[in-house]
Amino acid sequence: MSLENEINRRRTFAIISHPDAGKTTLTEKLLYFGEVIRSTGTVKGKKSGKFAASDWMEIEKKRGISVTSSVMSFPYHDFHVNILDTPGHEDFSEDTYRTLTAVDSVVMIIDSTKGVEPQTIKLFKVCRLRGIPIFTFINKLDREGREPLELLAEIEEVLGIESYPMNWPIGMGKRFLGIYDRFNSQVVRFKGDEEEEIVPFDHIEQTDLVDHPVYNDTLGEIELLEEAGNEFTMERVQKGELTPVFFGSALANFGVQTFLDTFLQFAAPPKPRKTDQGLVAPEAETFSGYIFKIQANMNPAHRDRIAFLRVCSGKFERGMSVNVSRTNKTIKLNQTQAFMAKDRETVDEAYPGDIIGIYDPNIYQIGDTLIEGKGNFHFDELPQFPPELFKRVQAKNVMKSKQFRKGIEQLVQEGAIQLFKQDLTDSFILGAVGQLQFEVFEYRMKAEYNVDIEFVSLGERIPRWIKNEKFDKRFFDSRSMLVRDRYDQYAVLFENEFTYRYFLENQKDIELVDLLEENDYQAQ
Repeated sequence: MSLENEINRRRTFAIISHPDAGKTTLTEKLLYFGEVIRSTGTVKGKKSGKFAASDWMEIEKKRGISVTSSVMSFPYHDFHVNILDTPGHEDFSEDTYRTLTAVDSVVMIIDSTKGVEPQTIKLFKVCRLRGIPIFTFINKLDREGREPLELLAEIEEVLGIESYPMNWPIGMGKRFLGIYDRFNSQVVRFKGDEEEEIVPFDHIEQTDLVDHPVYNDTLGEIELLEEAGNEFTMERVQKGELTPVFFGSALANFGVQTFLDTFLQFAAPPKPRKTDQGLVAPEAETFSGYIFKIQANMNPAHRDRIAFLRVCSGKFERGMSVNVSRTNKTIKLNQTQAFMAKDRETVDEAYPGDIIGIYDPNIYQIGDTLIEGKGNFHFDELPQFPPELFKRVQAKNVMKSKQFRKGIEQLVQEGAIQLFKQDLTDSFILGAVGQLQFEVFEYRMKAEYNVDIEFVSLGERIPRWIKNEKFDKRFFDSRSMLVRDRYDQYAVLFENEFTYRYFLENQKDIELVDLLEENDYQAQ
């Protein structure tokens, strides 16, 4: 098959949502239809002993949450599907933001009982800034929820994007009969117990739906949509101006396969990617890609480090030599893998849109560009966000200092938590967006490195990086703490807004940088 055909088969997308909207459950159902799992686990599977395939960390299974992005690839009909399941919890939003740079479209899940929620709004804004096509799955139709028209109005008003319902629910909760599939000209009847029946429009007269009051109410709503609803155009979908909306229930496994079949027809194949030297087209002959994620200890028995690489152009072949743009070093890629959450298999070739894992002997960084041959361009930098909470960290047992340092070094390189050293004492300080990141860090230090740690909270701080090469260190104290980050760049952790403003007024020769102001992304 030609390179162009392989590119056109690829569908690489992320699933985003507020926690508990059903993101990981929907992912499981898509894997089930892709025939990569025989039965679906549940996110909160402690009672049944079944866990979601995409939640591979022990802490994810115990807490019933997703705390790291996972990658799953499989063939489905004429397509090759790459799903990136992202953390829903806001404390891990930076991992999600980076993951969104590696996809070509996004599925946004909305809970029909709750509507558009805060974390959904944040993630949606990132997608809009990147111009990513957004598809919406309104979940939990088998429960009593908000009226469909009300949900559509909220999507348009709160998110600022027009909507086009590809299907429409026939009732809801106990009155839920199925969905009216506008796109495929059929009704999909809900039978319960993960069963559904497809009835073409021209056969409905032969069913009991004709005289059902709920179905007739639905026909009135459909007529309203046809007259007053938005017009569907693929151009506006691809620009991120119009979101196709699907209704269904991931847990009841209703409407999911219909959604998948339709979504794959309209989802974007790999597109050209921005670099510091212009656009790179996926069909370019030269292989290129970039690392958007690093994960330590996916196989605890081998203490490995895997760098996740998005293939952007050309054909990847195992054993090929590539140039790392940042260091200008040539690396031979012999140990490369494809993923199903933590399960892996050796991958010999990959194409634009694919996500592959590369064994990392501690030489890669998040954001690194890899190019076949002697090319030396850089894909657009990935977003960085300043942490908000800070804690000193140390090993409870000084005899474990070697394991402690190794654990910190490897876990920090994943990017979910940031490391600083106080300038005078060299004590370790961790910075994070939220408290849950510290809990996961503590859990993994114990589980993966056998090190018990203790924290001393520094509370919320305002971090600013120092642009000057030379400055007087006497101006800093515990309220404006001088630290160095993991790249040995100086930064200041201000105790509060007053301390920060006071410093700006009295130390005008020291130039400070706010990472948020330098980002194209906004976390608000």
